[in-house]
Amino acid sequence: MAAFEERPVGFFTDTSICIGCKACEVACKEWNQLEGNEPKLLLDSFDNTGQLDAENWRHVQFIEHLPESSNGNGFVPTPTPIAGGQAWLMMSDVCKHCQNASCLEVCPTNAIVRTEFDTVLIQQDVCNGCRDCISACPYGVIGFNEKTGTAHKCTLCYDRLQNGMQPACAKACPTESIKFGYLDDLQKAADQRLAALQTAGYKKAELYGRDAKVYGGLNAFFLLMDKPEVYKLPNEQNAVLPSRNNLPGYAGAVVTAIAGLVAGVLAFRSNRMNERS
Repeated sequence: MAAFEERPVGFFTDTSICIGCKACEVACKEWNQLEGNEPKLLLDSFDNTGQLDAENWRHVQFIEHLPESSNGNGFVPTPTPIAGGQAWLMMSDVCKHCQNASCLEVCPTNAIVRTEFDTVLIQQDVCNGCRDCISACPYGVIGFNEKTGTAHKCTLCYDRLQNGMQPACAKACPTESIKFGYLDDLQKAADQRLAALQTAGYKKAELYGRDAKVYGGLNAFFLLMDKPEVYKLPNEQNAVLPSRNNLPGYAGAVVTAIAGLVAGVLAFRSNRMNERS
């Protein structure tokens, strides 16, 4: 079992061939010993997970996709060929392991680090449970575990990588919708796949997070069959770091603090003058 080189690795998730089997969810839970949440009726298509959190590090989305030929009331008379001839879109969502990772930037204890494989990892023995990372994450992938008192998310199976094994979800995916590998290799494969789909007539297909336009680039990036918003992902225009993580945000905070200080001084002086008079 050959060890992986210390090079950036990640996931390329091709949503066009996801069949919604949830093998990735099961494999992730089994390997990482995640208990999962209490079952509840979500009434959201075939989704029984709901979201990414401390107990769900993979989440298969089922997106009811109404083709342009629908009558607008939610009924699809004839399924239109979308992503392999299906009338809905599916995507296995996961932590993006962003290059500009806001969770890492806001962590006060340096519990969140970038590993030798360029992935983003929460060190459980350093996390103090402040939940700053949960608020900062633009994708809502981090959850709080009440039992451990710490934040949890996908580790990209760091323990498996250290032992030369690919992540459990990618190994379990029967259609290879989830591809694991070195990031530069995955990007080349993604470019070829996108070109093939667009040649075949899927003009809406696009790569999300493949380059630096979204949070500096994502180590877990996607081939989408529609706009990012359809998959509940921020588009390039909305993909900005929280204000506390960027220069304009810091400048704004400083201006606000100065304005508050000046207002306080003026109010204090006004009160003193009123007392004297």
